[in-house]
Amino acid sequence: MHRIAPDQPALTTQDLEALASIRKDCARDILLSTTLAGCGHPGGSLSTLDFLLVAYASLRLDPADPLSADRDRLIVSHGHISPATYSVLAAAGFVDRKDFLLGFRRAGNQFGGHVETCVPGVEWSSGNLGQGLSAGAGSALGLKRSGGDAHAIVCMGDGEHQKGQIGEARRLAVKYGLNNLLAMVDLNGLQIGGKTDDVMPTNVVGGYEADGWNVLDIDGHDHGEIYNALRRFLTGDLPMPERPTVIVARTVMGRGIPWMEGDAKWHGQALKPDACKEAIAHLGFDPAVLDALVEERAATPGDQGGHQVPAAPAPAIEVPPAHVYPVDTITDCRSAYGKVMEDLAAANNAAGAPAVLAFSCDLEGSVKLGKFKSINPDALVECGIQEHTAAVAAGRLSREGFRVFFSTFGAFAASEVYNQLRLNAYNETSLKVVATHCGLDVGEDGPTHQCLDYVGLMRCTFGIAVFLPADPNQCDRIVRHVASREGNAFVGMGRSKMGMILREDGSVFYDETVPFVPGKADVLREGGDGAILACGPTVHPAIAAHDLLAERGKQVAVVNMASIQPLDRDAVVRAAATGRVLTAEDHTPATGLGAAVATVLAEEGLSCRFATAGVESFATSGKPVDLYRSKGLDGEGLARSMEGLF
Repeated sequence: MHRIAPDQPALTTQDLEALASIRKDCARDILLSTTLAGCGHPGGSLSTLDFLLVAYASLRLDPADPLSADRDRLIVSHGHISPATYSVLAAAGFVDRKDFLLGFRRAGNQFGGHVETCVPGVEWSSGNLGQGLSAGAGSALGLKRSGGDAHAIVCMGDGEHQKGQIGEARRLAVKYGLNNLLAMVDLNGLQIGGKTDDVMPTNVVGGYEADGWNVLDIDGHDHGEIYNALRRFLTGDLPMPERPTVIVARTVMGRGIPWMEGDAKWHGQALKPDACKEAIAHLGFDPAVLDALVEERAATPGDQGGHQVPAAPAPAIEVPPAHVYPVDTITDCRSAYGKVMEDLAAANNAAGAPAVLAFSCDLEGSVKLGKFKSINPDALVECGIQEHTAAVAAGRLSREGFRVFFSTFGAFAASEVYNQLRLNAYNETSLKVVATHCGLDVGEDGPTHQCLDYVGLMRCTFGIAVFLPADPNQCDRIVRHVASREGNAFVGMGRSKMGMILREDGSVFYDETVPFVPGKADVLREGGDGAILACGPTVHPAIAAHDLLAERGKQVAVVNMASIQPLDRDAVVRAAATGRVLTAEDHTPATGLGAAVATVLAEEGLSCRFATAGVESFATSGKPVDLYRSKGLDGEGLARSMEGLF
């Protein structure tokens, strides 16, 4: 592909001629790929194409090393313009053109309908609109924190600006001075439903101006204007060089094909073969190329493989030894989490650029990150009440060489941002979500804050480990474990203070000799008449139930199932051998521990008496101990539920 020298003050005639020629090639391939697939988004691809061409010709991007540490990060937020992205990547040498045309939108092929990171040169798998700017902010923030001089560029559609998450990302970028972040908005005025002003009027320019961005308003099809705007950003030749920048590119949907221009129909509809041939001929190419490709595509197996392009693993960090809370300690899991984060900061953030970062959403004190912040203020990213952007930016940042934690209440950390975490997992991030105030244990904050579905949401998401500590000592081990490993993890905990889990001899159970092992449950009390499988805050009541049942002549085991995903299947099998199994959780059993255990029992063909104890409906505001009693989750309630199995 034609390259433009980074210090060039303006495009030359040779540059303009080369870009115009490559544009025709890419426009042809946009039309061919969508017609061959029988679906796709040619209209927006043709309107965004010019910016992509200039960007890939100008930015620090290398097809021989697409994950170079010093590369510019180019994220396509409106991922449905994948035909434009793939065509430019082919022209730039990142991918094979024929592979793209023959594999576009075919099962098992990496060239999907929305851009995906299994294609070299694609930074972020996207498609759910409104999230790309948050990811770009995460990259820009990571580059700032690490001292890099690369840039983050985000291509966006105008229709997606109807989503509020973009406003969150704009504000975050201004707060943290992300002058290495550029947004490019393809302002073609159309979306699936017609004119954007009819579907939902949105003042794109005014929104960026109001939030304090540099705004460069250009003709989005003029390669010279695009390059000049891009160069102004790269050189800092801006009214506010300390602020992020947006290029508002005024474009025409379907640009280059007269009967497609300005027609919303072509936003998400491919040309029929005859119309495609006519359009290809208009561009100056032999229309017979379509027939040849139809035959070749039919003869080519659809499954050409494809794999996620992994990010470089984060550098190893120092994880200090576990802290053991003595027998008589009364504290909460969130304070134990805060102590681990303080230890991690002292070991990794005290000098130079921080290696461990944490995101908070106006709850720094509640999630106990104050001491973490005091060691290195640059390590805490305070996002305000903007959970959607926080989740995506934190996830993206975890692909930039940092250990990243995202902490807020369960109702916000799971339920509110489920889609963001789902796409993080698909992008193979390595984010540690630590959710406090989960379940009824949120207490007096009441039903709107009673997150009772988070285990199910995370269990239904591929690639997220789910851990629920039973006490502060186990919380300490779990947080140190997730800090030391790659991959996404969700750690859920309540709000209340508690004592430590003790052995029957009165000593601390989770002392320095008991490590946390994913997929391994802990037998806290032995018993052959039945078993209570509990997790999180219900482990203490389960032990109380064991004691009550022992007074009544029944010996019931108590098993702490802190690792929900992966689950200790062998522990479930052993529990079933007692003939009676009760699960206990501060969560709905329909998708939580109860459902997980029931699945194992069914899959293993095990026969036993089985019941679940959990939360079947929202409760009122109140003290957690009273709420637990009302739902049968106190010691007496669990004892009664177990007695019902005899």
